[in-house]
Amino acid sequence: MASKTVDGAREALSGALFDGMTIMAGGFGLCGIPEHLIAAIRDAGTRDLTVISNNCGVDDFGLGLLLAGGQIRKMISSYVGENKLFAELYLSGKLELEFNPQGTLAERIRAGGAGIPAFFTKTGVGTLVAEGKEVRDFDGELYVMERGLTADLAIVKAYQGDHAGNLVYRRTARNFNPMMATAGKVTIAEVEELVVTGQLDKDNIHTPGIYVDRLFKGATFEKRIEQRTTRPAEAVSR
Repeated sequence: MASKTVDGAREALSGALFDGMTIMAGGFGLCGIPEHLIAAIRDAGTRDLTVISNNCGVDDFGLGLLLAGGQIRKMISSYVGENKLFAELYLSGKLELEFNPQGTLAERIRAGGAGIPAFFTKTGVGTLVAEGKEVRDFDGELYVMERGLTADLAIVKAYQGDHAGNLVYRRTARNFNPMMATAGKVTIAEVEELVVTGQLDKDNIHTPGIYVDRLFKGATFEKRIEQRTTRPAEAVSR
């Protein structure tokens, strides 16, 4: 099997970017985000983007870099988070926002990756979420129809990957990454560790390589913490 590995983010994105495209970006807050790929998209200057992601990073990191550069036209998200620029651009009408309940967003992506065009859910019935959408009665209960989501490009971050593109995510980085990897016309992964094909435990592969087009080993990962709250250490009695 031919190796899917490339030398870095810039090579991985070669030929995959164009203005006006839709990009799915894995991660939750700053956990498990494809930080090298995001930076490479910033450097490429691709604009008029629709970005599907749980949130939009922070002002100076993650997807916040694309927002600060005016590269994002629309966000499809479930959380504004700690990004002040995100809120300011939306409230001033300079950024389109399609807001989703978090579970609905996750299921829309999963459905898109599974080839399911739409599904019905009780979440959002009777609220602004349901405006303009079909609402149907099932067994005396109302459900709102939500459309599945796909993208021109899905960028994800994994803990380990092999040369065939099989991926393993570490702990909470297994958030939106696995489902997004299935829903992109092209899927590119950055990994912390690149191992020989066959070395990963086959029973614990989270994303099979069939979904991944290219991957590379990142040089370093900042792994920032969006907010850290601690309490004073309690005295230890001896």
